[in-house]
Amino acid sequence: MARKNQKAPWEEEEEIIWVSKTEMKNDMIELQKLGEELVELKPSVLEKFPLPDDLADAIKDAQRFDKEARRRQLQYIGKIMRNIDPEPLQAALDKVRNKHSQSTAMLHKLEEMRDRIVEEGDKAIEDVLAIYPDVDRQRLRQLARQARKEKEGSKPPKASREIFQLLKDLYLEEY
Repeated sequence: MARKNQKAPWEEEEEIIWVSKTEMKNDMIELQKLGEELVELKPSVLEKFPLPDDLADAIKDAQRFDKEARRRQLQYIGKIMRNIDPEPLQAALDKVRNKHSQSTAMLHKLEEMRDRIVEEGDKAIEDVLAIYPDVDRQRLRQLARQARKEKEGSKPPKASREIFQLLKDLYLEEY
């Protein structure tokens, strides 16, 4: 007797993955949120993203719209994004966010370096010279002395700002 509608015992069964309506809805909401984040970006930053033409046009339109029209456009962007792979967009967005965090962290590091130069003097200047050998040692020592005098005399921190600007310029030259 032949078996009807049955697979042979040596054939593997295909696994069926059931996705609930809630999961699908949550995925769509996530795509819409990603679209909202893309709409919030400046056009100069968006040019660097790997966007399909229809999505790029929809984002440009959403940036022009207000209130209800913007909400509907964001829903439309979410609908377009269902048909594309969001991974490259998410990776590019993470890269943009991280770049901002890195620059903020570097500015804090430069501020700490400036404060050390003002407080410790020559020892901190030697550490700066190890990192940035092109720095003008005499100018940096001069600014450090001025900054200490300004701090003791409760004057505006003009020399401290100059030290920070000098360090920032050195950092930007390097990168």
